Amino acid sequence: MDFKTIDDVDLSGKRVFVRCDLNVPLEQEAANKYSVADDTRVRASVPTIKKLLAQGCTPLVASHLGRPKGERNLAFSLRPVASVLEKLLEAKVHFAEDCVGAPVGAALSEANPGEAVLLENTRFYAGETENDPAFAADLARPADAYVNDAFGTCHRKHASTYGAAELLNPAVAGYLVTEEVGYFLKLLRDPARPLIFVLGGAKLSTKLGVIKNALDNVDKFIVGGAMAYTFLKADGEPVGESMVEDDFVSEAKAILDDAGPKLFLPRDHVVAKAVDDPGSATTVDTRDISIGYMGVDIGPATACIFADEVKGAATIFWNGPMGVFEVEEFAGGTRVVGQAIADAEGETIAGGGDTVYAINKLGIAEKLDHISTGGGASLKLLEKGTLPCLEVLDRT
Repeated sequence: MDFKTIDDVDLSGKRVFVRCDLNVPLEQEAANKYSVADDTRVRASVPTIKKLLAQGCTPLVASHLGRPKGERNLAFSLRPVASVLEKLLEAKVHFAEDCVGAPVGAALSEANPGEAVLLENTRFYAGETENDPAFAADLARPADAYVNDAFGTCHRKHASTYGAAELLNPAVAGYLVTEEVGYFLKLLRDPARPLIFVLGGAKLSTKLGVIKNALDNVDKFIVGGAMAYTFLKADGEPVGESMVEDDFVSEAKAILDDAGPKLFLPRDHVVAKAVDDPGSATTVDTRDISIGYMGVDIGPATACIFADEVKGAATIFWNGPMGVFEVEEFAGGTRVVGQAIADAEGETIAGGGDTVYAINKLGIAEKLDHISTGGGASLKLLEKGTLPCLEVLDRT
């Protein structure tokens, strides 16, 4: 890694703009009253903020939450996060009613060194996602330095992740970003072998770049989920009503030709007339998927084959479930493959929202070496070898 981290600079006593990923799920308790339903992402931000507090800094913690589309909406307010963050930090957290302007100044005037300020949702302003220079300047104005600890947003050039970093010096990475990037660069540059990518989920299009970039580096690709049906159609197999991205069939065919026997596709399938009709489910071989039925999970024989392949891996990267995991009748493939990944002796790295959901439902999180906080960012890093918001940080 050629960017500087929080340990490379002295931030003692400074006001530090800290971009975290506090995009947590909220649950409504009453009218205009919400609480944090899952504090995983808040916990992930704690080590960096604690480091700053220990140096006598005043962290200005910034984040987005949801998609309020540039408008103030209490359903997306970060206020409920303040009390959770305060408890985890064991330090006072002052909540600013806005992320720019007078409310930030008011919160800062109340904060003593060693206390934090949590800013309101940056996406209450359209200038955030547009990386508007004026909005970025407003965000940066109260701060002396910048720390990016929001790995899940590092692939997006937004005002709080990119524009503000351009304006503040020093601009460095926090502990979460440093850890995440370290794991994925090791996958690209120096993995223990054999290296296996287990890829699933709905869309091949989101993973095409990763597969192309990793073709020469990965020893085996195991492909399940709906994305498998674009490959199967490219291979001339019947897919019935299964989800297929027709615009990417030709690219899927090129990957099949280049990958050869290192790319594993399902041999049997759980199919149904519709996702919401589990009673119609049956198991068929690939060549027997008929019109009127769609693939909703890998079949049991495929699940066993995939699990056996995973057992021999020294390094595993997992992104995407093997089927419609949310429906119990279609969760078998993900359960078998996920458990095999958890039981594997090699290093295991997983990422992606649906993957994390499956991991938590299976109860295997503690058996994996690393669960990424950024599905899209991790895929983009594996595709490009870097991310825009890493490029704007100070270099070593």
